[in-house]
This record gives sequence, C-alpha cells and structure tokens, in this order.
Amino acid sequence: MRAIFRKYSSCLVLLALSQLTFAQSPNFVNEFLNIGVGARAHGMFGSVVADVNDVTAAFWNPAGLSTIDEPFEVSAMHAEWFGSVANYDYISFGKQLDKEIGSYGAISIIRMAIDNIPNTLNLIGPDGSVDYDRVTSFSAADYGIFLSYGRNLKPAGMSLGGSIKVIRRSIGSFGGAWGFGADVGWMWKRDKLSIGVMAKDITTTFNTWSFDLTEEEKIIFQQTGNDIPVSSTEINLPKLLIGASYKIAKEKLSYTINGQLNISSNGTKAGVLSSEKINLDPTFGFEIGFVNKVYVRAGVGNIQNVINPANSNASSLEFQPNIGLGLNLGRINVDYALGNLAEVAGIPSSHIISLRLRFEDRNSSSL
Repeated sequence: MRAIFRKYSSCLVLLALSQLTFAQSPNFVNEFLNIGVGARAHGMFGSVVADVNDVTAAFWNPAGLSTIDEPFEVSAMHAEWFGSVANYDYISFGKQLDKEIGSYGAISIIRMAIDNIPNTLNLIGPDGSVDYDRVTSFSAADYGIFLSYGRNLKPAGMSLGGSIKVIRRSIGSFGGAWGFGADVGWMWKRDKLSIGVMAKDITTTFNTWSFDLTEEEKIIFQQTGNDIPVSSTEINLPKLLIGASYKIAKEKLSYTINGQLNISSNGTKAGVLSSEKINLDPTFGFEIGFVNKVYVRAGVGNIQNVINPANSNASSLEFQPNIGLGLNLGRINVDYALGNLAEVAGIPSSHIISLRLRFEDRNSSSL
C-alpha cells in the first residue's frame, strides 16, 4: 500500500513536469505561445498575420500595431483548455507613440496554468502512516511577457514591427525556467489586399531550467522508478508565418478571406504538407461583417493525414474547424470563439471570450 501511494504521489508531480516542460526537446517548447490570443483570431484559426489591426497584433504580427488609430487600447482574453483543466489568460495594453509616423507600442502578458494540483509526495510518513494534512497543492504555470513596437514605412502601405519576449515557467516550488526571445513582423497593404510575414523566435528562443527537490523527494522518485529532473536548456527553433488577406466591402456587408502558411522545422509525417524535417501547416479563415456591427467567422486548420490504426497503408484527411462571433459596441468589442468544433483527436472543444476597449482621441492628438 505504501509503495502504491508513493508511486501515485510522484506521478502527479511528474505529470506536471512532463506536460509543461518538455525538457531538452527542440520541437515542443513553449507550446502555450502557439495557442494565440483574441477570440477573433481563434474564430479564423489564427489566420490573421496579414489581417490584424488591433493590439493583439503584438502577438500575431507587431507590424499591424501601426494600423491602430486610437491613442490607447486594451484587450483581454480568457479560455479554458483540455476540458477546463488548464486556464489561459491574456491582457495587453497599447499606446500610440507618434501619430504622424504611425508608431505604436504595447505590453502583453500571457498566463497558462494548471492550478490546484495535489502534491501528495508527503502523504505517507516515514513510519508508513497516512496523513492527509501533509497534502498541499501547487500550480504549473507558464508566463509570457511581450514588449512590442510597430511603425509605418515608406513607401506607403508598408509597416514593420517587433517583439522582445520574456518567458517564465514554474512548477510549484520544484523548479522553474527563464527564457528570452524575439519576433519580427512585416505587413503590406494595398486596396483590398494585404500580405503579412511573421518570423517567430528569430533568436532561437531558449529556456533554462533549474530544479530544487529535497533529498526526501528525490528518494521517493527513485523508489517509484522515476527519473529525478535535472537542470537543462530547451531550444525553440524559428518559425515563419506567411499570410494573405482579401477584403470586399459593400454597403452593409463586408467579406474577408484569409489564408496562411505556417512553416516550422518540427516536421511530422501527419501534416498534409509536411516531411520529417519541415512542417508546412496551412490555415484558412473567413469573416462576414454586417453594417460593421456584427461579425460571423469560421476557420480551418490542423489539416493532417491520419493513418488508419487497423490498416497502416490507409489514411484519411482530418482537419479542425473553429467558429466565432463578434459584436462592435462602439468603443467596446466583444468576441467569442468555439475552438475545435468537431473535437478532433478526442480533444474537447474550448470556449474563448475576449474584450477590446478603445479610447478615442477627442483632441486629435496622442494621449
């Protein structure tokens, strides 16, 4: 019985370690930063690199910050992932720096965490007694802080932006990591067409982990056949996102069609356009606007060739659909998205809500 309790205890902690650290893996590092922010973007499956014009551009493409007219803007989002196991929260503050050249700065904070994880490592005392008062809880949390800047370029219609990001990841008192990286974005707009390019982690973002386990906790890990976590460095390889957007505006209706190609080096054979070394992940988004007040959105991504487990020579094409709604209430925008509508791969759908508040420039000058 004692061995069973100790094994269960260590498994709870190791679950958090394995799910949120991915130590020494260059392919699945800082995955919480690949989820994305803003329900509008989620409704179109993140296909907004060429079509982002609010403060969420600090995440998707900082070049888009230059298109914001308001002197100050705030955006916030909350989502629950994996059947409400993980909470994802985001807030961003943007301010116009120079209206003449269209320069804009923003500070954004992202937090994804699994909270209230039971720590039962000390449930069993040295004498074999069970004491539930020794059960505590901890959080496995990831933080991303973005400092972003965007401005217009010449010729007219071009803009450039970048973000410096600081990453903090922690697993209760057991361990933590610090990471640093940078993104650069470019955007070009002409009439109905816009093109965007986003280079993520151009500096090869890294996380440096350190762990602080007591000698008793190390013994429990060894007794249950688990490896003791050691200090390590994770590497996040660069990614390139290329997108295009085409808009048609009529008297009461507007149509936006977005397409995007996400290029990374974490190749997987499942990807519809992937190899063992390169992953080409296409996504598509569509938005219909009614009198600039109500918006309906849809998006498709995660397109994969899935091998039939009963016949390895057969495969089927699967994809993940998202949908969304938006309301423009003047200075406030309310957006909602339902992610993974079809519950692909057994992953439950996620509800995403975001708000955006715009402060108008009544004096025709920056605040």
